[in-house]
Amino acid sequence: MIASIRDLRPGDLSDAASVVRVRRAVLPFMINTAETVAYELSCAHPASHHRVLVAETPDGEVVGTADTGIAHDSPEPGQGYVNVYVDQAHRGLGAGLLLLRTAEEHLAARGAVDAYAWVLDEPAHRAFAERRGYRPSRSAHFLRLDLAGAALPALPQPLPAGVELRSGSAFAADPRPLFEADAETMADEPSDIAAEFDDYEDWLGHTWNSPALDKELTTVVLVDGVVAAFTLARTDGATRYASWMTGTLRAFRGRGMAKLAKTASLHRARTAGYTEAFTGNDAGNAPMLAVNKGFGYEICATETRYTKRLTKERDTA
Repeated sequence: MIASIRDLRPGDLSDAASVVRVRRAVLPFMINTAETVAYELSCAHPASHHRVLVAETPDGEVVGTADTGIAHDSPEPGQGYVNVYVDQAHRGLGAGLLLLRTAEEHLAARGAVDAYAWVLDEPAHRAFAERRGYRPSRSAHFLRLDLAGAALPALPQPLPAGVELRSGSAFAADPRPLFEADAETMADEPSDIAAEFDDYEDWLGHTWNSPALDKELTTVVLVDGVVAAFTLARTDGATRYASWMTGTLRAFRGRGMAKLAKTASLHRARTAGYTEAFTGNDAGNAPMLAVNKGFGYEICATETRYTKRLTKERDTA
């Protein structure tokens, strides 16, 4: 029996740790820490109306969680998101349904027209979403690499003329070039919800200053002094590393720059003691899937994006 649905207590790391425990039980391929969960809630853009919901039993045990809000950086207004996670040992108690209802009510109250949810591509998860009126769209893969034992490709020696490799920490004084690169590449990412990164201060808070971002393992490729490609590294500070985002600017595509950035970052991560590497790719992103396959990454799970119309379209007359 579920006693209540409530919000994550801001700044309470023990509460955030309970959320991390549930997320890891459902999606062990995602890298979360209590510090990161608490930080992301504290720095969320006001227009996102971001909430982290918690489902707990009468004795106070956290058995489920959901994150929900508005995609404020989308050029199309009214795009909401909700992702529900329930510990497998506690499914069937109604936690998932209560979390989903609470999130949908929150989104509708904030003017959301559509709700988007990532759902594990497994029969029980898909059936849960479809019974609640959600319909499938695109898919994405989680990929895992045994970093400790992987036969990583060697870095080219020497690097091509005009090409340099820098760590993210080299941009500490002025990370704006990385913001601009992230904004351009994100605009070309396959997605159901378009994103426009035009708020530098929000990017600093959400990405650059995140405790999950490892600036030493984050790697940037420069060509004649200009940012050409990059990979942002997310870690748990222990053994798990993830490519948060890898991108090549349009003017430099087709030259192996993304592979170069990832190669350097993976070597650095292994030297730093990380033993598992994770990444994610849209199922239709053949170029990056090929790059990751070349490193030895293997698909370990698939999610499908589901969507549901919450309200009728706004009257635009």
